[in-house]
Amino acid sequence: MKVHEYQAKALFAQFGIPVPKGRVAATPAAARAIAQELGGRAVVKAQVYAGGRGKAGGVKLVASPQEAEQVAERLLGKPLVTHQTGPQGVIVRQVLVEEASAIQKELYLGIAIDRASQRPVMMASEAGGMDIEEVAAKTPEKILRQPLDPVAGFQPYVWRRLAYGMNVPANLARPAGAIMESLYKLFLAKDCSLAEINPLVITADGRVLALDAKLNFDDNALYRQADIAELRDDSEEDPLEVEATKAGITYIKLDGTVGCMVNGAGLAMATMDMVLLSGARPANFLDVGGGASHQQVQQAFKIILKDPSVDRVLINVFGGILRCDIVATGIIEAAKELGGLRVPLVVRMQGTNRDEGKALLAASGLKITLADDLKTAAQAVVAAKK
Repeated sequence: MKVHEYQAKALFAQFGIPVPKGRVAATPAAARAIAQELGGRAVVKAQVYAGGRGKAGGVKLVASPQEAEQVAERLLGKPLVTHQTGPQGVIVRQVLVEEASAIQKELYLGIAIDRASQRPVMMASEAGGMDIEEVAAKTPEKILRQPLDPVAGFQPYVWRRLAYGMNVPANLARPAGAIMESLYKLFLAKDCSLAEINPLVITADGRVLALDAKLNFDDNALYRQADIAELRDDSEEDPLEVEATKAGITYIKLDGTVGCMVNGAGLAMATMDMVLLSGARPANFLDVGGGASHQQVQQAFKIILKDPSVDRVLINVFGGILRCDIVATGIIEAAKELGGLRVPLVVRMQGTNRDEGKALLAASGLKITLADDLKTAAQAVVAAKK
């Protein structure tokens, strides 16, 4: 789960991480009023779930309240297209108006989960203010990595190594270290999967400040993070992904045309790989789970068909706890509700009640291609387009 920058900065402030003064605005008039409160000179920043806002014109330095109003007028209600949004862009519904800072130096600071070492890792770089992915690709030696021991906690050597490694002035090393420790406390306390400050700046008046803020949270931990779950902005997410989440289905929209419905994440990955190897591209990742009901299967099938880019569907089920006859019932009920199948459907079933499931599909009157193995199913769904 993601949150907006202004929400992340509010959490930063709760944990003692210094951030610029500012507030969020939903209208140009409100942006003007906030800029007036800040003394006129300010920064107007589009609030969307996407990186690359600055390069796309979504972050503007303004010299007066009037200019803040004009920039907000240009941004609000309009799509912002960045390298992360795709050509359609994302509608800007709010802007963050905050005080302008006299930047002397830009740094990068972040924490992510390193699955290889099975612990959080803190990353820091003197090359802040730009895409960290670009830094990692072109000059990886500029990124410092420090694994964090969950048992030992945040130790002083961590901030010393990173602060001096980024050439932070000696008199500001401790304030920078305090930000690192606070970021780690926030990361743990709120079940983050990513915590990032880019840029972390040193100002001309000798402050260390989080000029930007990005927080991602572990969806599986939201049950114990009610305050975080309330921050979710459904308008920033794919409508089908939101619908799937509410139904307890794992769904991620992709750029292909073959809708895939599978039970089990590993089987879903293998299915998408086989579709790709057979000459087509998957339109989604969809895992109904091992214990789905026929209502969830029905809902999942409807979600796939709501995607206008889907021109054929492959269902690959290994029946265990989720029986094949339950899957078949869900497919049939969804097709009836939708008035039939608008695209070719290939189904591969193995496992518990396979024969019963196949019999239900065969007797349904629906035009369905049945396959006994995954390779045959993938080839059949690719051939269905032709």
